[in-house]
Amino acid sequence: MDTFVFHNPTKLIFGKGKLPALKEEVPVYGKKVLLVYGGGSIKRNGIYHETLQYLEEIDAEVLELAGVEPNPRLTTVQRGVEICKQEKVDFLLAVGGGSVIDATKAIAVGAKYDGNVWDIITKKVQPVDALPFGTVLTLAATGSEMNSGSVITNWETKEKLGWGTPLVYPKFSVLDPVHTFTVPRDQTVYGIVDMMSHALENYFSHSPNVPLQERMTESLLSTVIETAPKLLEDLENYEHRETIMFCGTMALNGMISQGMFGDWGTHGIEHAVSAVYDIPHGGGLAIIFPNWIRYNLDETTPKMKQLAVRVFNIDPAGKTDRQIAEEGIDQLRQFWSRIGAPSRLSDYGIDDSKLELMAQKAVDSGRVGRFKPLNKEDVLEILKMSL
Repeated sequence: MDTFVFHNPTKLIFGKGKLPALKEEVPVYGKKVLLVYGGGSIKRNGIYHETLQYLEEIDAEVLELAGVEPNPRLTTVQRGVEICKQEKVDFLLAVGGGSVIDATKAIAVGAKYDGNVWDIITKKVQPVDALPFGTVLTLAATGSEMNSGSVITNWETKEKLGWGTPLVYPKFSVLDPVHTFTVPRDQTVYGIVDMMSHALENYFSHSPNVPLQERMTESLLSTVIETAPKLLEDLENYEHRETIMFCGTMALNGMISQGMFGDWGTHGIEHAVSAVYDIPHGGGLAIIFPNWIRYNLDETTPKMKQLAVRVFNIDPAGKTDRQIAEEGIDQLRQFWSRIGAPSRLSDYGIDDSKLELMAQKAVDSGRVGRFKPLNKEDVLEILKMSL
C-alpha cells in the first residue's frame, strides 16, 4: 500500500436523541453562533426549533444564514463570511446535509482571510486559520460531516470546484438517524448513489497490496445494496436509516482510503455538468459513473471483475475477465435504476449542445482522474455515452 498519515479529529456523536450534546460541545468555542442551514426543511420537521432551544439554554447569541443551495454557491458563502466578520462570530453550526456543511467550511476559512474566499477555493491561497464549527447532519450522503473537503459553485463563472484543508474538519458532528426520516425518497436515493460513488472512487486505485481496504470498501457497498431497497420501502425505519447514515460517513472519512489513492475523475466530470446545469450531484454520478468504468475498461477490468464477483455475485465460470467486468457494470447500472436514480443526461433535459463546454470545464478544473487520467477528448466521449 502507499505510505500515509491518518488523522481525523472530528468527534462523532451518533445515535437517537443526541442533539442535547450541543449544550456541552458549543460552549467550548464561544457564545456567538452563526446557524447555517438550507431551504427550511429543518423548520418543518422541528430540528431548527429544537436546536435553538438547546442554544438558548447555554445563553448563546444566535445569528442565522438561511438558504444554502443544494449546490452551494459562492455568493451565499460570501454572505456568511461578511456576517462572521461584522458580528465577530465565535462558532459556526451547520444544520443540514453536505451542501450546508460544505458552505460552512468555506465560510470558516473565509472569515479568517482578508481577501476573497474564492482565492482559497481556487487554491491560489492556502488558508492559515478557520473559525471552529460543528454540524448536525440531516441527510446521509456526502460524508462532509467527518472530513476536510468541500465543493463550492461559482454560478457566475459556471465553475464547481472541490477544495479542502485540515483546518475545516468539524469539531464535532451530531448524527441522529431520526433527523433523516423526513428526507424525500428522491433525495434519499441521491444520497445512496453519492456514498456508493465515494466508495467506488476509492476502489479504483493502483495502490498495491490493499486487501483490507478493498474488503472494507466491498463490505460498505454490499451493506448499502442490501439496505437501500428496504429503506426506500420504509423511509422512517430507524435501523435502515441508521445503517445508511453510518455508511455515508464511513465512505468518505478516510477510513477505507488509508494507503489507497483513488481516481475521483467521475466526480470531476459531474462537477462540470452540474456547474452548467445545476442538477443533483447524486443524479449526475449515477449517470456518469458506469460510463466512466466502461469507457476505461482496459484499465478498470481487474478491479471491476473483482467487484462484480464479490459484491454483485456474478458467476465467473466460463467467462473472460472483461465479460465478468461488463456484467458487473450492468448490475451497478441496474441497481441504481431499480432504486430510482437517473441513467441518462436526457433525464434532466440535457442534450449535446454544451458537451464541449462541460468537457473543457472538467479539464480546466485540474487533473481528471488518478487511476486513469483523462484529457478533454476522453471526457467528451464519456459525456456522449451518458446522453
